[in-house]
Amino acid sequence: MIEKTSEKKEQERVVKPQASEEERLDLTLRPKTLRDYIGQEKNKEHLKILLEAAKKRKQPIEHVLLYGPPGLGKTTLAFVLANETGVQIKMTSGPAIERAGDLASLLTNLQNNDILFIDEIHRLPKVVEEILYPAMEDFAFDIVLGKGPGARSVRLDLPRFTIIGATTRIGLLSGPLRDRFGVTVRLDFYGEEEIEKIVTRSAKILDIGMESLAGQEIAKRARKTPRIANRLLRRVRDFAEVRSNGKITNELARQALDMLEVDALGLDRNDRSILLALIEKFQGGPVGINTLAAATSEEEQTIADIYEPYLMRLGFLDRTPKGRVATALAYEHLGIAQQKSQMNTLI
Repeated sequence: MIEKTSEKKEQERVVKPQASEEERLDLTLRPKTLRDYIGQEKNKEHLKILLEAAKKRKQPIEHVLLYGPPGLGKTTLAFVLANETGVQIKMTSGPAIERAGDLASLLTNLQNNDILFIDEIHRLPKVVEEILYPAMEDFAFDIVLGKGPGARSVRLDLPRFTIIGATTRIGLLSGPLRDRFGVTVRLDFYGEEEIEKIVTRSAKILDIGMESLAGQEIAKRARKTPRIANRLLRRVRDFAEVRSNGKITNELARQALDMLEVDALGLDRNDRSILLALIEKFQGGPVGINTLAAATSEEEQTIADIYEPYLMRLGFLDRTPKGRVATALAYEHLGIAQQKSQMNTLI
């Protein structure tokens, strides 16, 4: 019961960095070229050189591994690379490739210079991953026909193609697979000005009238993540259409975001409930994650993977050998006085 409740809460979060099915299918806000792609300037410069070199050699680009937190544009960047090279891109994910036959079907249907984009590549089954090695290196696929003493191996030649892999957990990727990517790109969180530019661009594409201050307000609460910024923009647009004449003013944006319970730093009700549990139930900690999970009706993995990274980036929560601890910044943000005994615990 707790697991189902936790999943439902995560689905309802407007600031969750994971894409919904609707967002996966909606391509309207995605840039088509590197020029339109806002942010990640160093990575863009690196990829421009990669593309130019491949064009001069008249070869497909090298295999590319994109990694970083969810919502920063890994899938978008894969489609941009395909568009810049003028080739077809086929999309799948690690969990979807369950057997060697699934991978064989994908690879044999590729044309020369095509791109195969594998999302969540760290979740590829081991047997599939091992078959992928010769495909990436030699553009060949080995099939074993028959069983027992009469079994024989047949090698199928494949067209020259590019694999673009995306992962949020590069540490779970095996060394041999990671080494077969010629280019590794780490996507970082965006600056507030970059998020504001993304919100402004999205508003123009969606034909939304918006004041510049309203764009700044949405950007401040978007957790430095483009996907969250675009989601907040859509929700504020709904609010403007129902409560106003459709134009997003600064005051209206604040009202809408307050109604969504997203505060000035992008924390939502779930984030605050974890901090409040730490402070009010456990005197600021330290407390073990299993105890914290039980107190908040969340799963341990959900807290560790979804909530903690952003709270730690803001400096509101610390992981210590004894457990999780709420920092002085968390007390200040929530407007709660910190006791001297709690301050001594942190020292």
